[in-house]
Amino acid sequence: MIDDIDRQILAILQDNARISNAEIARQVGMAPSAILERIRKLEERGVIEGYTARINPEALGLKLTAYVFVRADERAGAITTAERLAQIPEVLEVHHVAGEDCFLTKLRVAGTRELGELLRERFGAIDTIRSTRSTIVMDTVKETTAIHPPRAGGSA
Repeated sequence: MIDDIDRQILAILQDNARISNAEIARQVGMAPSAILERIRKLEERGVIEGYTARINPEALGLKLTAYVFVRADERAGAITTAERLAQIPEVLEVHHVAGEDCFLTKLRVAGTRELGELLRERFGAIDTIRSTRSTIVMDTVKETTAIHPPRAGGSA
């Protein structure tokens, strides 16, 4: 189970994964060795899956975010289409969804021309895709990967 100390450690690491164990220990009020042990246990249990750098996509010229709903023609429960979508570098997320569509993808490209090319050439090459529906993001108010673990009893 995740306790309050683990929650604090996770919040600190999500804010800055490069922070030292000594600084986490100072902020939490524990010994660095105890922090190291807790982090190792969180990693072993799969709570912490890895450490990454957040990159500003616009700094790389990837100014357009789009969500693309995908309707596929494959048997229920099959994930062939999802696996092929996940192999496309511009696709950041692939979600199997309930409803009229089968998958929801999030992607980043330079602009609308690149979005059109991606849909025609890469999505179009996947023979199980029957249709797509795109929503272009005009402005992002909040975008995060931070997870706030629920407390015992289910509330965050």
